[in-house]
Amino acid sequence: MKKKILFMVINMNIGGTEKALLNMISELPEEKYEITILMLEKYGGLMDFIPKEVKVEFVDSYKNFKELLNDPPKTSLVKLLKQMKFIKAFIYLVLFFISFISGERSILLKYILRGHSVMENKYDAAIAYAGPMDFISFFVIHKINAKKKIQWIHFDITKVGFNKKFAKRLYKKFDRLFVVSKEAKNKLVTTLPELKDLTTEFYNVVSPYEIRSKSKNGSGFEDDFTGIRILTVGRLSSEKGQDMAIRVLAKLIKKGHGVRWYCVGEGHQRKDYERLIEKYKVKNHFILLGANTNPYPYMEQCDIYVQPSRYEGYCITVIEARCLEKPIVSTKVNGVNEQIINGRTGIIVDIDENQLYDAIELLVESPSLRKMLSENLHDVEVENTRQIDKLLTLMNK
Repeated sequence: MKKKILFMVINMNIGGTEKALLNMISELPEEKYEITILMLEKYGGLMDFIPKEVKVEFVDSYKNFKELLNDPPKTSLVKLLKQMKFIKAFIYLVLFFISFISGERSILLKYILRGHSVMENKYDAAIAYAGPMDFISFFVIHKINAKKKIQWIHFDITKVGFNKKFAKRLYKKFDRLFVVSKEAKNKLVTTLPELKDLTTEFYNVVSPYEIRSKSKNGSGFEDDFTGIRILTVGRLSSEKGQDMAIRVLAKLIKKGHGVRWYCVGEGHQRKDYERLIEKYKVKNHFILLGANTNPYPYMEQCDIYVQPSRYEGYCITVIEARCLEKPIVSTKVNGVNEQIINGRTGIIVDIDENQLYDAIELLVESPSLRKMLSENLHDVEVENTRQIDKLLTLMNK
């Protein structure tokens, strides 16, 4: 009989977490495992890439309380009052006040889900895969029937919204906490030492063969630029650092370097970045390519791959650039020291525009250094599909 595994996510937007999920599912033998993805929203550029044998379900009621979860409390309260829902407004105000005093939202989440019964299906493992989102963790613990329950942590808890009191109370109810890098795991354990015995690192799964294969399919760059192509892949948001990239590029252009910087990805800060591009007069040099489910042809064809992030859990695009043996510059975010040997298989810099500029200029001016970094990556093992054994071993206990 097949073992049943449920992964719960927000949606299937084009992002590292969602790609990591699809990569992992592809490594689970169909004849042994029945996979379900439970989503809060029927949305995302990776929806069509979910394998046909995977069951997809949705929390249909999420749309009814999405705003209560995500809007600022004042906004939610005003909306309820404008809708003349005075009793709900009063209850929300009381629950918010209690949550504020207690420092976490369990009471509010319990109220929101009061009419939502436990799901009928039973699973061998239920996994709160997306984060940070307290709602998904709470839902997996209280509304899903499973033999094993797992919390997956893809983020740096010191840099994003992480409710320590909520995690301290809820996370101990999981059978295992998987964290995507050793550095991110150490930060969690340092913050909440009582979770140490439950916590294990679990690197994002990638298939070098699939990445290399996809890099040969698709057109990639279509302009006639003949200079140095720099590439960054990631959603357009402040944590990914494209604003720093724009300012660094402006300095490179001013210095006379023949470079063009391309960004694959979409996000809520596109308008801000478009204004920044205009401000620094780099419209013809900093190219926003938009979202693309297959960024690998661009990655294969670029001369330098740059990850200017302010924080990461374990950057999957750096893994992908390593698979394609590209010269890499990355900021010193979680997990990067576990991926790159500084000066040998890439260059690691502080989250600092001047250091980022110096490293990129060094690579732009030195074809031999670019070649050395690429050649050194050729001998590095990137395959990590055996990480799956950590999940399977836990399920079989």
